[in-house]
Amino acid sequence: MSESEFKYKVSIITVTYNAGKLLQNTIDSIKNQSYKNIEYIIVDGKSKDNTLDIIEENRKFITNFISEKDKGIYDAMNKGLNLATGDYVWFINAGDEIFDSNTLEKVLKNSDGADAYYGDVLYINEKKENLGTRTLKKPPKELTWKNFINGMVVSHQSIIIKREKCVNYNPEYKFCADLDWMIGSLKKCNKVENTNLILSKFLIGGFSKENIIPSNKERIKILKNYFSYTEILKSHIDLSFKFAKYYITNKRKLY
Repeated sequence: MSESEFKYKVSIITVTYNAGKLLQNTIDSIKNQSYKNIEYIIVDGKSKDNTLDIIEENRKFITNFISEKDKGIYDAMNKGLNLATGDYVWFINAGDEIFDSNTLEKVLKNSDGADAYYGDVLYINEKKENLGTRTLKKPPKELTWKNFINGMVVSHQSIIIKREKCVNYNPEYKFCADLDWMIGSLKKCNKVENTNLILSKFLIGGFSKENIIPSNKERIKILKNYFSYTEILKSHIDLSFKFAKYYITNKRKLY
């Protein structure tokens, strides 16, 4: 692409804490983009490992960074939003990666300035082995905020939203503030475009069993702000049947 085709500035935000062994892969995936109108922001939670060394080694590419204590990941993401000046915002946190070097160019080349662009996600492990794309919750052909009654139908790493449409994360939530953010931001969007691309690689991490119940409770609490009890109940019944059918058919791990 010529410089004149880099029409929109994209603020890519990476939130990190003690993830030095993963951060360089994330930075490289952003640094290697063929689309060059990027503002790269790193928000570090006062890491105690080699994170700051890695940031310093890549300082010429990093537009802005802060390293200070925060109140959790969603507080850090709000800090990133406050620093952003781009037309669009994209969160690619430490350990995650943009799918390939041409991804952003493919999304924005010949773009008509949609309010948001979304796609699929590829799961990877720490060995960078591909684990496949999502199974039960494939991105819908058309996306509105109402789709999120079924949970995170689009991965947080695979949606690019106009900065002016982005709401802040609610620090009240510890587990599912990204769900609330997706709904709140997409409610402000008029035109949402399906790229039909894999946009990101998501590093699979451990989610402790003791967090499952409070996470589900929080998710229901968020959904009740946007949907009726009947709508939520119907959605969960439908998802339960879908999950059971898929498990019986495939008998393998679900993502």
